[in-house]
Amino acid sequence: VQLVESGGGLVQPGGSLRLSCAASGFTFSRYAMSWYRQAPGKERELVAGISSAGGSTNYADSVKGRFTISRDNAKNTVYLQMNSLKPEDTAVYYCKRSGSAVFWGQGTQVTVSS
Repeated sequence: VQLVESGGGLVQPGGSLRLSCAASGFTFSRYAMSWYRQAPGKERELVAGISSAGGSTNYADSVKGRFTISRDNAKNTVYLQMNSLKPEDTAVYYCKRSGSAVFWGQGTQVTVSS
């Protein structure tokens, strides 16, 4: 199993980024996926999750209305569209595969700063 995140970077407050997580080594369409983040000195927290077929999503209260999780099962990729970014969104963002065994990507840094 391999999960590779991309799309992070430095963005000004109010800006947007789209994160991608490319999955391989398993049948992607069978698993729920999620995005987590970890800011310095804080615990890793759930940002958003999506069901295996993409019909159900959930979000942390702090990102509702600003972030959108989606997936393309034909491309084995899950996305996180982040709009109206705030400095408090600064963190390393991780992709996670749920299931009997949990797998994490290596993370991608998102920094929101002027």
